[in-house]
Amino acid sequence: MDLGLKGKIALVAAASKGLGRAVAEELAAEGAHLVLCARGEAELRATAAALEAASGVPVLAVPADLSAPGAPAAVVAAALARFGRVDVLVTNAGGPPAGGFDGLTAEMWDAATRLLLTSVVELTRAVLPGMKAQGWGRILNITSISVKQPVDNLMLSNSLRAAVTGMARTLATEVAPFGITVNNILPGYTRTARVENLAQAIATRDGIAPTEAQARWENEIPMRRLGEPREFGALAAFLCSARASYITATSIPVDGGWIKGLL
Repeated sequence: MDLGLKGKIALVAAASKGLGRAVAEELAAEGAHLVLCARGEAELRATAAALEAASGVPVLAVPADLSAPGAPAAVVAAALARFGRVDVLVTNAGGPPAGGFDGLTAEMWDAATRLLLTSVVELTRAVLPGMKAQGWGRILNITSISVKQPVDNLMLSNSLRAAVTGMARTLATEVAPFGITVNNILPGYTRTARVENLAQAIATRDGIAPTEAQARWENEIPMRRLGEPREFGALAAFLCSARASYITATSIPVDGGWIKGLL
């Protein structure tokens, strides 16, 4: 299937590893030109070089902490300076610390808000004028299964990723007349460093081995295994494509059937 992504300009946040990198790899394989950002400069540049060598598409690496004021706009400005436009925006951020309500300070709430919500708002604000002017755009937010079924001990993630979902659903209606789609993709338990860290946090809390924490998740998943990043990236690439032109305002899980709800 030709996804119609060849030559499109895609900006992928937190793309040096994990799910962000998996999405970038799939977009590059479809011929999209990439703008990648992440906080770790060395790892980001290594990822950009690897993707460029593997796919042959141009890849721009822009080191940035998207929770810092002005950083999202600066990343988009760098993309526009290199490529002249942004056709596809994939927002993404590493998860905030695990923990229950009583263990979270005001400073932790503020930092998580800037990381998970404000960065999405500011990236979106920066790319929308160009997308509206050209009458085409794709905005895809990587959130979490927790927006449909909250995960115990993830108070910050449960709260703020739900806020992104509400923003995206409302925005989708506003920008649909411009040929812009806005969707959310919800990763379940996927084999990434983030999930490994969660397993360690649970292990420490419950006095068990991290492998036992992972086994608990696998027992809850109908497919009885963790997802692989490339399985997630494949759906992300489709939702960013020309072929997904009539799909908007959705939140689609990639979770092996973990969510128990009907919708």
